[in-house]
Amino acid sequence: MEERIAHWKRFLVVEDEPAIAEVCYRLLTKDGFEVDLAVNGRVAQEMLDQKEYDLCLIDIRTPVMNGKELYQFIIEKHPRLINGTIFTTGDIDVYTERFLELTQRPYLPKPFTPDELRTKIKETLDRMKQKVGKPLDTAITGE
Repeated sequence: MEERIAHWKRFLVVEDEPAIAEVCYRLLTKDGFEVDLAVNGRVAQEMLDQKEYDLCLIDIRTPVMNGKELYQFIIEKHPRLINGTIFTTGDIDVYTERFLELTQRPYLPKPFTPDELRTKIKETLDRMKQKVGKPLDTAITGE
């Protein structure tokens, strides 16, 4: 990121595809973030309970616990992270589209470029500075 914001440092990437996780890791650490990787929502849940994160990039479709379930956990247990959540997905079906509409969170369709990721992060950080965005008060994991 050209404009480093020292205030926002810890980034959790939840991604089960090793190549995508590695690209995100290299890009984000180069941009000055401290980055942790989780292969699924269950691993991410444990990490969120142990460490505070400023931003979270969540693949909607991960094994064991998907991104929708992880987001519900964030709403319930780590609401401070709601506005710092960005989703990724390789395919958007009706349920995923509805989920993204309900959450009003930014998302990146896969495959995405480093520039697209940087742009989405900058937009998210700008929104966080303005404190825009509302957490959902209803369960969103049901399909």
